[in-house]
Amino acid sequence: MVRVPLTPEERQRGERFGVLLRQARGERSMVEVAAAAGLSAETLRKIETGRAPTPAFFTVAALAAALGLSLDELAAACAEGAQAGEFRQAG
Repeated sequence: MVRVPLTPEERQRGERFGVLLRQARGERSMVEVAAAAGLSAETLRKIETGRAPTPAFFTVAALAAALGLSLDELAAACAEGAQAGEFRQAG
């Protein structure tokens, strides 16, 4: 199976997602958040840096739960044209 290259918009959305995760993580370590989500720290690092711009749904859901984020707000914040500063963490 050949993987279709990502569009620039998909890459930008992945970058926005990474920024939002870093903001939501705050002072918590990458290792702590990754463990809470059941991921490796390397996987979280790749997502946060945009090297893995299209993580699987269950990975996104696990990270949202570990960080106390709403999937709806997260999706809206990552939508095309959204700016990282527009994200409002629940709580």
